[in-house]
Amino acid sequence: MNAMVKAEGVHKSYGAAHILKGIDLEVAPREVFCLIGPSGSGKSTFLRCINHLEQINAGRLYVDGELVGYRQQGNKLYELKDSEVARNRRDIGMVFQRFNLFPHMTALANVMEAPVQVKGESKAVARERARKLLDRVGLADKADNYPSQLSGGQQQRVAIARALAMEPKLMLFDEPTSALDPELVGDVLDVMRDLAEEGMTMIVVTHEMGFAREVGDSIVFMDQGVVVESGHPREVLTNPQHDRTKAFLSKVL
Repeated sequence: MNAMVKAEGVHKSYGAAHILKGIDLEVAPREVFCLIGPSGSGKSTFLRCINHLEQINAGRLYVDGELVGYRQQGNKLYELKDSEVARNRRDIGMVFQRFNLFPHMTALANVMEAPVQVKGESKAVARERARKLLDRVGLADKADNYPSQLSGGQQQRVAIARALAMEPKLMLFDEPTSALDPELVGDVLDVMRDLAEEGMTMIVVTHEMGFAREVGDSIVFMDQGVVVESGHPREVLTNPQHDRTKAFLSKVL
């Protein structure tokens, strides 16, 4: 079975700052894959490379067997046109730390927007799916509310529904609960748990160690742009092998 995501020697630099230093990892279909580590370790940058929001400087990244952002001829890589990148990106849902909802649109309109604009779906079809998705994330009664009328947790659940509206085969979550008040975190994690149970392939950058332990199938600890340790979450979190992992977990657990 093909990996859903495969990274081979991925490097990313911003000028002299070398952010990713040769990342190798695989994410299987239906897997919940958690990325943990200190701020600045490259986790979010790696996530953004998976859907080509950031270009990599070396290595290869594949999603569902296809190169991300490039095509290969011989040994050379050629960057795809923006329209081709956008087509690839349709299959990848992304949920950001800051919800990035359109403030002038209702929750329902936010969820409908991409299927109508990107896939050319009829408004009637998109509206029906958007209502079902808002119901699925527990917000059926908030369809006509604007983002400013919603709590942070509700906005994040709308953002998840919006990503799901494109029927992605992979969901990327970039610290989806870190901007939320503590009492609102649980509702968002519950939606993510449900997605995991339904078999959605997910890569989650998170500080929620309880979620990683309960829901994750694999966990990777990153530091300074490299994978320091990886394995099953219960193993890594309760019995880390590397001193750097032990030091990090002693501060967050």
